[in-house]
Amino acid sequence: MTGKLITLEGGEGAGKSTVLNVVRELLTARGIDALVVREPGGTPAGEEIRGVLLDTVHHGLCAEAELLLMFASRAQLVREKIRPALDAGRWVLSDRFTDASFAYQGGGRGQPQERIAELERWAADGLKPDLTLLLDLPVAEGLKRANGRGSADRIEMENADFFERVRAAYRARAAAEPARFRIIDAGRPLEAVLGDVRAAVGAFVEATGARA
Repeated sequence: MTGKLITLEGGEGAGKSTVLNVVRELLTARGIDALVVREPGGTPAGEEIRGVLLDTVHHGLCAEAELLLMFASRAQLVREKIRPALDAGRWVLSDRFTDASFAYQGGGRGQPQERIAELERWAADGLKPDLTLLLDLPVAEGLKRANGRGSADRIEMENADFFERVRAAYRARAAAEPARFRIIDAGRPLEAVLGDVRAAVGAFVEATGARA
């Protein structure tokens, strides 16, 4: 039996780390020991690439190089961890996946959608999530939250217009694939957000028939 891939997506300050922990706890309570990974990164090689992508010293990195580095990290993660886990019947929970490239490198940087789709087919082995939680909130609120976390990385240093394009691209992805996406209004109080997350993941687990 093939496992399931659940991904968390959203802009800066959306609260993905908190939600990820809650989803992991929910899956564990259902008897599902999920492999948890992050992007970019998740493997020794991927973490090295992450350093290049996020370090502000590389402020001159061009959009094409950024896109290819994202998929280089993703290609390694898919082949080293995600695909073997899924093939073994294990569930995987990922902090970002290919939708992030359509949003950040596509919407944000203006890279062609067809180029990203081809990399998805090739570098990401055509792998698509079974469920994607999109944590959506206004850009101004997200940046306000993110600014309170410490020094910004290379991507976090972009301007508000960049993140507006990222948000629009995410919402367009969700509109195009409503069966896979669950949009969570992340601008509300935390307990309301987590309530929707638990409901969405719980319903998905029930639909798969996975029980302890």
